[in-house]
Amino acid sequence: MLIIGITGTLGAGKGTVVDYLTSHKNLKHYSVSGYLTDELIKQGKQTDRDNMREIANEIRSKFGPDYITKILFKNAKEDGADAIIESIRNPKEAEFIKNNGGYLFAVDADPKIRYDRIKVRGTSKDLVTFKEFIKQEEKESKTTDPDVQNLPKCILLSDYKFDNNGSIENLYDQVEKTIHKIS
Repeated sequence: MLIIGITGTLGAGKGTVVDYLTSHKNLKHYSVSGYLTDELIKQGKQTDRDNMREIANEIRSKFGPDYITKILFKNAKEDGADAIIESIRNPKEAEFIKNNGGYLFAVDADPKIRYDRIKVRGTSKDLVTFKEFIKQEEKESKTTDPDVQNLPKCILLSDYKFDNNGSIENLYDQVEKTIHKIS
């Protein structure tokens, strides 16, 4: 059974990699963001990026930094299908995936390209200015607290890193070559 965790910077193309792997490689998708969205809805809160980060940090602080990933990983194991868990944002989540036989993929791109992508995507968590976008990413990047997001450290822990400054086809090609190596 193949389990892949995916990490990366905001708007880099994690969802595009997920779409490719679910549609072309039949991996089942498990989403940390989906888990957090469900929790916010239960609490009657808006599903924006700040609230998602806040509730994720609360959950990590209360139950451990890899709690949500452990739940999704367990669900994937129970389902018995090859799976992708999106989006790994804490180093302990990354380590958990890798220590349990999974692989960690990272996606990155130039900040301006990423910002333009989120504007096109236009979800509730993407309705920000470029300045706010950069501040949000800094909040998920610069920390010494082991219970909060640390995207740069997760990227450093990745087994494979994809540069997504080019076309979708180029990203798909990178993913395809990597899947061929590991499966």
